[in-house]
Amino acid sequence: QVQLVESGGGLVQAGGSLRLSCAVSGRTFSTYAMGWFRQAPGKNREFVAAISWGGASTYYADSVKGRFTISRDNAKNTVYLQMNSLKPEDTAVYCCAAASGRTPTGDRYVDYWGQGTQVTVSS
Repeated sequence: QVQLVESGGGLVQAGGSLRLSCAVSGRTFSTYAMGWFRQAPGKNREFVAAISWGGASTYYADSVKGRFTISRDNAKNTVYLQMNSLKPEDTAVYCCAAASGRTPTGDRYVDYWGQGTQVTVSS
């Protein structure tokens, strides 16, 4: 079974940057479309960003457009989320997701989930 492990979360001041990484186990990383979701305290999980299996297409939630960038390095079996100009409202547990079919721009397309990494943005 595919396993996803996130890293790179932490505490950062507003306006700062973090880069999240998601390492994917197995030999078929390049065949999966990947995404990032987040869940803030008291809120439902929401879509953040996604990238197609070939990396040619990317998708972003309106709330992060222009600030976050998703990318992938298939040689390292890793997907990244570069987060710039962070805001307190970005505080959440960020989860990596893999989809064997459609690019995961919503929960229903996700086949595998990572355990999540905490991102806290202070004012």
